[in-house]
Amino acid sequence: MGVYDHYLALRVRRDGAPTPDHVALVITERDLLEQGAYGTLSDAFAWAFDYGAERVTVYVSVLDEAAVPTLERELAGIDAPREVAVRGPGDTERADAPIQISVGLGGKHEFADAVQSIAESVDSGDLTPDDVDESEIESRLVFPDEPDLVVKTGAERLSDFMIWQSVYAELYFTDVNWRDFRKRDYLRAIRDYQNRQRRFGR
Repeated sequence: MGVYDHYLALRVRRDGAPTPDHVALVITERDLLEQGAYGTLSDAFAWAFDYGAERVTVYVSVLDEAAVPTLERELAGIDAPREVAVRGPGDTERADAPIQISVGLGGKHEFADAVQSIAESVDSGDLTPDDVDESEIESRLVFPDEPDLVVKTGAERLSDFMIWQSVYAELYFTDVNWRDFRKRDYLRAIRDYQNRQRRFGR
C-alpha cells in the first residue's frame, strides 16, 4: 500500500463520522471475465470488513443467462473472509449471510416475486389486505437488508439492482473500471460517504 493509500486509510479511521455497515457493489458479468477480477472481489470483501462493514452485497448484472450457472459456481467458491450466499434468477430463499451475491436476479423480478407471494397469501386467506405493509414486503425479499452505500464502477448509472432496498442508500460512482479497482478507490468511496449528511428521504 502506497503513501496515498496510507493517508486515506488514516483519514477514514480518524474521522469521527461512521463508516457504512452495509456496502453494496454493483458489477457486471463482463467485469468478471477480466483477469484478476475474482481476486479484486476477494480483496474488496476484506477492505469492507476491515473498515467497519457488517455485510457486503454484490450484484452481478448478466446479459447472457446461460452464464449464470458458471458464475454462481465460481462465486460460491470465492476466497472470502466470511460466509457467502449466492442467489440467481428463480431463487426465492432468503440470503442471510454476511456476504450476499446476486447473479442476474434483478430488483424488479425480486420485487414482483414478493408481491406475487403476498397476493397468493391474501388469496388463500393467510393475510388480509390490511396486513400488507413495508415489513411484509421486506420479509419476502431474497435480499432484505438495506445497503448504506452502493458503489458502482465504470459508469454513472445503476442497473436493475435492489430497487426497494437501496431507496435511501448513498450512491457512489467511479469512472474506474472493476479490473482497475484498488483499495484507494474503495477508501475514496468511504471518505465520500463519511462526508455526506444522510437524510433517509427527508
